[in-house]
Amino acid sequence: MTSEKKGSSLGAISKCLKVPQSSVQTIVRKYKHHGTTQPSYHSGRRRVLSPRDERTLVQKVQINPRTTAKDPVKMLEETGTKVSISTVKRVLYRHNLKGRSARKKPLLQNRHKKARRRFATAHGDRDRTFWRNVLWTDETK
Repeated sequence: MTSEKKGSSLGAISKCLKVPQSSVQTIVRKYKHHGTTQPSYHSGRRRVLSPRDERTLVQKVQINPRTTAKDPVKMLEETGTKVSISTVKRVLYRHNLKGRSARKKPLLQNRHKKARRRFATAHGDRDRTFWRNVLWTDETK
Protein backbone atom coordinates (compact mmCIF):
# COMPACT_ATOMS: atom_id res chain seq x y z
CA MET A 1 0.00 0.00 0.00
CA THR A 2 3.00 2.28 0.30
CA SER A 3 3.38 2.46 -3.51
CA GLU A 4 -0.25 3.53 -3.82
CA LYS A 5 0.29 6.24 -1.22
CA LYS A 6 3.37 7.49 -3.09
CA GLY A 7 1.23 7.98 -6.17
CA SER A 8 2.40 5.06 -8.33
CA SER A 9 -0.05 3.81 -10.93
CA LEU A 10 -1.73 0.42 -10.69
CA GLY A 11 0.19 -0.75 -13.76
CA ALA A 12 3.54 0.21 -12.22
CA ILE A 13 2.67 -1.58 -8.98
CA SER A 14 1.57 -4.73 -10.85
CA LYS A 15 4.82 -4.78 -12.88
CA CYS A 16 6.90 -4.26 -9.75
CA LEU A 17 5.15 -7.05 -7.80
CA LYS A 18 4.65 -9.29 -10.87
CA VAL A 19 0.94 -9.77 -10.20
CA PRO A 20 -2.02 -8.98 -12.47
CA GLN A 21 -3.25 -5.40 -12.49
CA SER A 22 -6.77 -6.56 -11.60
CA SER A 23 -5.42 -8.10 -8.38
CA VAL A 24 -3.69 -4.86 -7.44
CA GLN A 25 -6.88 -2.94 -8.23
CA THR A 26 -8.95 -5.26 -6.00
CA ILE A 27 -6.51 -4.94 -3.11
CA VAL A 28 -6.35 -1.13 -3.40
CA ARG A 29 -10.16 -0.90 -3.53
CA LYS A 30 -10.45 -3.11 -0.44
CA TYR A 31 -7.87 -1.00 1.41
CA LYS A 32 -9.69 2.22 0.58
CA HIS A 33 -13.03 0.78 1.68
CA HIS A 34 -12.01 -1.11 4.85
CA GLY A 35 -8.75 0.59 5.81
CA THR A 36 -6.94 -2.75 5.95
CA THR A 37 -5.99 -5.62 3.68
CA GLN A 38 -6.58 -8.30 6.31
CA PRO A 39 -9.15 -10.97 5.39
CA SER A 40 -12.63 -10.76 6.84
CA TYR A 41 -13.12 -13.35 9.55
CA HIS A 42 -16.86 -13.43 9.09
CA SER A 43 -16.79 -14.78 5.58
CA GLY A 44 -18.93 -17.78 4.71
CA ARG A 45 -22.32 -18.88 5.86
CA ARG A 46 -23.25 -18.36 9.50
CA ARG A 47 -23.88 -21.41 11.64
CA VAL A 48 -27.48 -22.39 12.21
CA LEU A 49 -26.89 -23.47 15.81
CA SER A 50 -25.05 -21.31 18.29
CA PRO A 51 -22.54 -22.99 20.63
CA ARG A 52 -25.14 -22.75 23.41
CA ASP A 53 -27.75 -24.51 21.23
CA GLU A 54 -25.22 -27.23 20.43
CA ARG A 55 -24.43 -27.78 24.13
CA THR A 56 -28.13 -27.97 24.97
CA LEU A 57 -28.72 -30.44 22.15
CA VAL A 58 -25.85 -32.68 23.25
CA GLN A 59 -26.96 -32.57 26.92
CA LYS A 60 -30.54 -33.56 26.03
CA VAL A 61 -29.33 -36.51 23.96
CA GLN A 62 -26.84 -37.62 26.63
CA ILE A 63 -29.62 -37.60 29.24
CA ASN A 64 -31.86 -39.72 27.01
CA PRO A 65 -29.72 -41.75 24.56
CA ARG A 66 -32.79 -43.33 22.92
CA THR A 67 -33.79 -39.97 21.47
CA THR A 68 -34.36 -39.94 17.72
CA ALA A 69 -33.04 -37.10 15.56
CA LYS A 70 -36.56 -35.74 15.10
CA ASP A 71 -37.01 -34.98 18.81
CA PRO A 72 -34.22 -32.35 19.03
CA VAL A 73 -35.52 -30.79 15.79
CA LYS A 74 -38.93 -30.30 17.42
CA MET A 75 -37.29 -28.97 20.59
CA LEU A 76 -35.27 -26.41 18.61
CA GLU A 77 -38.30 -25.36 16.55
CA GLU A 78 -40.11 -24.55 19.80
CA THR A 79 -37.31 -22.13 20.65
CA GLY A 80 -37.56 -20.53 17.21
CA THR A 81 -34.56 -22.15 15.51
CA LYS A 82 -35.39 -23.94 12.27
CA VAL A 83 -32.93 -26.77 11.75
CA SER A 84 -32.87 -29.92 9.62
CA ILE A 85 -32.46 -33.50 10.80
CA SER A 86 -29.14 -33.82 8.99
CA THR A 87 -27.79 -30.79 10.89
CA VAL A 88 -28.75 -32.38 14.21
CA LYS A 89 -27.08 -35.65 13.19
CA ARG A 90 -23.94 -33.78 12.13
CA VAL A 91 -23.72 -31.95 15.46
CA LEU A 92 -24.21 -35.17 17.44
CA TYR A 93 -21.63 -36.99 15.33
CA ARG A 94 -19.16 -34.17 15.94
CA HIS A 95 -19.62 -34.75 19.68
CA ASN A 96 -19.06 -38.50 19.23
CA LEU A 97 -22.73 -39.43 19.69
CA LYS A 98 -23.35 -41.89 16.92
CA GLY A 99 -26.47 -43.84 16.07
CA ARG A 100 -26.47 -47.33 17.49
CA SER A 101 -29.10 -50.01 17.70
CA ALA A 102 -30.01 -51.26 21.16
CA ARG A 103 -28.93 -54.73 22.27
CA LYS A 104 -31.57 -57.26 21.33
CA LYS A 105 -30.98 -59.67 24.21
CA PRO A 106 -29.78 -58.63 27.67
CA LEU A 107 -26.68 -60.12 29.24
CA LEU A 108 -26.95 -62.75 31.97
CA GLN A 109 -27.68 -61.31 35.37
CA ASN A 110 -26.49 -62.77 38.67
CA ARG A 111 -29.88 -64.34 39.38
CA HIS A 112 -29.75 -66.14 36.01
CA LYS A 113 -26.28 -67.50 36.80
CA LYS A 114 -27.42 -68.70 40.24
CA ALA A 115 -30.48 -70.41 38.77
CA ARG A 116 -28.31 -72.22 36.22
CA ARG A 117 -25.89 -73.31 38.93
CA ARG A 118 -28.78 -74.56 41.11
CA PHE A 119 -30.17 -76.56 38.20
CA ALA A 120 -26.77 -78.11 37.42
CA THR A 121 -26.06 -79.09 41.04
CA ALA A 122 -29.59 -80.43 41.57
CA HIS A 123 -29.47 -82.60 38.47
CA GLY A 124 -25.75 -83.35 38.38
CA ASP A 125 -26.18 -87.01 39.38
CA ARG A 126 -28.69 -87.78 36.59
CA ASP A 127 -27.82 -90.29 33.86
CA ARG A 128 -26.79 -89.51 30.28
CA THR A 129 -30.27 -89.93 28.80
CA PHE A 130 -31.54 -87.02 30.90
CA TRP A 131 -28.72 -84.75 29.77
CA ARG A 132 -29.26 -85.72 26.11
CA ASN A 133 -32.83 -84.42 26.38
CA VAL A 134 -31.77 -81.06 27.84
CA LEU A 135 -31.96 -78.25 25.30
CA TRP A 136 -28.62 -76.39 25.38
CA THR A 137 -28.90 -72.76 24.28
CA ASP A 138 -27.11 -69.52 24.86
CA GLU A 139 -29.75 -66.81 25.13
CA THR A 140 -27.28 -63.96 25.49
CA LYS A 141 -25.14 -64.24 22.33
